[in-house]
Amino acid sequence: MSDYNPPDTPLDILHEDHEILVVNKPAGLLSVPGKGADLADCLIARLEAVYPQVLLVHRLDRDTSGVMVFGLTPHAQRHLGLQFEKRQTKKTYLARVVGRLEPKTGTVDLPLIVDWPNRPLQKVDHDTGKPAVTDWRVMKASDAESRVKLFPQTGRSHQLRVHMLALGHPILGDPLYAPETADQYPRMMLHAEELRLRHPDGGEGVKFRVPAPF
Repeated sequence: MSDYNPPDTPLDILHEDHEILVVNKPAGLLSVPGKGADLADCLIARLEAVYPQVLLVHRLDRDTSGVMVFGLTPHAQRHLGLQFEKRQTKKTYLARVVGRLEPKTGTVDLPLIVDWPNRPLQKVDHDTGKPAVTDWRVMKASDAESRVKLFPQTGRSHQLRVHMLALGHPILGDPLYAPETADQYPRMMLHAEELRLRHPDGGEGVKFRVPAPF
């Protein structure tokens, strides 16, 4: 892993009410603290400085940007946590991947597990892996790269990154799974573009979206 140099950018709050806080996480910033003082700077720590009551619901990888939701009450944290657990949220990611991804739409159904000797890497394992499913849709493609929408049906660690690698089209700029491309791009080309969920107060469907910055 590269040295941790998180971006010094102001908080980008997309939505705030009495129950939830929705934020656009920058690439390069941990969602939660890592081990050691050098990994203490993270999104939830920055949010706690402004919203002391903020509670974690889910995570995005350090090198992924985009929409993250936090609870502002224990009720909201439980309500949202169950939606993620029961796969009731709908997530849309945008990625740029190596090569021409064909066909235009498809599904990756490959079980994943941590690659213990090489952690934090994950790997496909048909014997002991946990179910992991990702749908994809190509937006545009050339021989060099494809721009794709990714729709994870499950929420495994590094799921989109490993599934794209398994297809032979790793995400550009990924320091773990496509290190040969990492120096050519300013960041990993993966962005959590849209999140749909039910609001903890009343259960109404809400949608939060931030276009990819690349």
